[in-house]
Amino acid sequence: MTVKTRIAPSPTGLFHIGNARTALFSYLFAKKNHGEFLLRIEDTDIERSKQEYETDIIDGLKWLGIMWDGEIIRQRDRAPRHREYLEKLLAESKAFYCRHTPDELAQEQKNQELEKIPFRHDCQHKYDPEINDGVIRLKNPGGKIVFKDLIRGELVFESELLGDLVLAKDLNTPLYNFAVVIDDAEMEITHVIRGDDHLSNTPKQILTQEALGFNRLEYAHLPLILSPDRSKLSKRHGGTSVTEYKNMGYLPQAMLNFMALLGWHPATNQEIFSMEELIQEFDLNRVQKAGAVFDKEKLDSINRHYIKQLVPAELAKHIAPHLREYNLSQEQLIKTAHLFQDRLNRFSEIKDLAGFLFDMPKYQPELLNWKNSPAEETKSNLETMLMVLEKLHPDLFNIDTTTTELMPVANKIGRGEVLWPLRVALSGLDKSPSPFEIMEVLGQTETINRIKKAIDKIK
Repeated sequence: MTVKTRIAPSPTGLFHIGNARTALFSYLFAKKNHGEFLLRIEDTDIERSKQEYETDIIDGLKWLGIMWDGEIIRQRDRAPRHREYLEKLLAESKAFYCRHTPDELAQEQKNQELEKIPFRHDCQHKYDPEINDGVIRLKNPGGKIVFKDLIRGELVFESELLGDLVLAKDLNTPLYNFAVVIDDAEMEITHVIRGDDHLSNTPKQILTQEALGFNRLEYAHLPLILSPDRSKLSKRHGGTSVTEYKNMGYLPQAMLNFMALLGWHPATNQEIFSMEELIQEFDLNRVQKAGAVFDKEKLDSINRHYIKQLVPAELAKHIAPHLREYNLSQEQLIKTAHLFQDRLNRFSEIKDLAGFLFDMPKYQPELLNWKNSPAEETKSNLETMLMVLEKLHPDLFNIDTTTTELMPVANKIGRGEVLWPLRVALSGLDKSPSPFEIMEVLGQTETINRIKKAIDKIK
């Protein structure tokens, strides 16, 4: 038997992190078992499904490197097959038409709430073969539904608590839990890996499988992804879609690595994995039952690791969109990338970190003074450095030369007294890269200009 898994998102919104994690686990399980991973777009909700969301799902999977096998299956295209199976169940008297109105069902639910029993509709219309319109329901056979979840162990549901399930609004409008069963069977899916918010759907789908004579699938229900306060992850906790994290400046390999650790625990303390290593190490037996907390600091840490591995030219390509307003040359981008590579958690931070390089810094004159140094001493030290830097030949203005020329002055007068005001003059900040690194990016003309402005501030 070939192991086959699938991801089956609905194109009714942006590709959610939860769906991406499910896709990753399904992909890893399939590849670990030398199987296939399939993609099905569940687009039967015509009103809410949009092409832009389908594109976002496909682009998100491609960006993450989670590639599916074969053609994309679209649920809407399979409507004729769904109808055939509905007709089959009706012909075999395993399904029936129900004419109860929404108002009647609402009243029934209200009555059951008053009796403090779970709502279920045990429809009397199943005993009337003359009814041939209305919603289509499955005759509930009763009994227990028992299955072994690959993460949660044996689970038992009382089928009578489900009532007579609605399969379709009519022959041409199947509902989710019916269409899914048909599609999984005809795609020859063997294992369904999904979030535990789908757990309540599983007994309903098993009842439908049994009515149709389909093989029972294997199920694994993943823990939900939670916010740091252990509530369900939502917009108020930051981004929730793959596209949002991509736009914030996270690398796909960092997102993959981070998502793999959302509920799965490797057998060792290793935290950084390539896709090949994840395939080799992944094991559903090491997936936790409790909710997995989305730790953004951990994501930043993993992303920082991958950013540090980039060559400057590659990093320059990633930061360029965030610095577009400055019209920087490739050389400037590479120098900027090199300067901040060890400080970046994500690419979107580059403007806040590097903005002072391209906008004249604003600061109070007092910031130029090292500790309790008098302003006149600070001014004198800046003037000394200015004289040294103005004498350098433009072709020799680089980090090696400026370090060679200024460090003897700094060692003689005092490093703090010399390098602190120089740092502030160039960046306007009390924390920044070293002044020598900054000068390398600014160049001689801009460096001299900023030192002169600092001297004028003291005046």
